[in-house]
Amino acid sequence: MTISAGRDQFRLSPEVLVRAYAAGVFPMAKSRNDPTIYWIDPQERGVLPLDEFHIPRSLRKVIRQGRFDVRCDTACAEVISACAQSDRGREDTWINDEIERAYTRLNGMGLVHSVEAWQDGELAGGLYGMALGGAFFGESMFTRVTDASKVALTHLVAYLRLSGFVLLDTQFVTDHLIRFGAREIPAHQYHRLLDAALQVKAEFHCDFSAEELSSELAALFRQSSTQTS
Repeated sequence: MTISAGRDQFRLSPEVLVRAYAAGVFPMAKSRNDPTIYWIDPQERGVLPLDEFHIPRSLRKVIRQGRFDVRCDTACAEVISACAQSDRGREDTWINDEIERAYTRLNGMGLVHSVEAWQDGELAGGLYGMALGGAFFGESMFTRVTDASKVALTHLVAYLRLSGFVLLDTQFVTDHLIRFGAREIPAHQYHRLLDAALQVKAEFHCDFSAEELSSELAALFRQSSTQTS
């Protein structure tokens, strides 16, 4: 279901966005230059089960090689801006100026977070999303260097598991996300998962020790090795 939002100044306020996500609804624009905000409530919702996350064999090699320096919340505004721009394989995006400003503001409030992959001191790719309770709502990702966003996604899953999150909402399912184990579930099932996740007290962060992160990535590698690569 899609509902067009009005044009009042409060339509993407932090309070409105928190209530919307808690109800399973999220905003989108039809294009970068479209000022109209649409509230989306899909009948089939994309989720990426944290206990079934699959890392393709080739990506496991990239992560082991340490090609990227992965960080959190050090360049969230830049990540959101990059996600809003046209890129390889996508001529337009759903992130207009108002959405970009709103989520950048939420980052300053500690509700929106970015995971970034850096290479040679340059931002190579990343993603951002919103955290509420034990639910993380993945919004968008971008890449400038091959595998950068995939490495960021893998680290996001590791951080979420270590932080006690129980739901990773991808909103929709793409061929790209299917490779990692994403699937669609009916809206009624999603809302049950969301309601349970919102009762979980989790706090997103990524300042884990090298040993903790290495151990969690190893667990994800083992989990993936039992699945088809």
